[in-house]
Amino acid sequence: MNANALMESTIGLYKTELIKPQRPWKTLSQVELATAEWVDWYNHRRLHGEIGHVPPVEYEASYYTESTKPQVITTI
Repeated sequence: MNANALMESTIGLYKTELIKPQRPWKTLSQVELATAEWVDWYNHRRLHGEIGHVPPVEYEASYYTESTKPQVITTI
């Protein structure tokens, strides 16, 4: 999936899960706060099937833990 498709998918979820169900919004501050809460939920608690049913933050932490482990090199 290219970056543009990923963004379009995320924006679509944002609109479907947050913006449309809670309208009409009365103030910009309401939208800003709800957006911050949704982004926090999306990154820290939502389980993503494409990455093993874990939240993105957990997946990223695991990736960096694995990628920074010392590599064992054998010589013959």
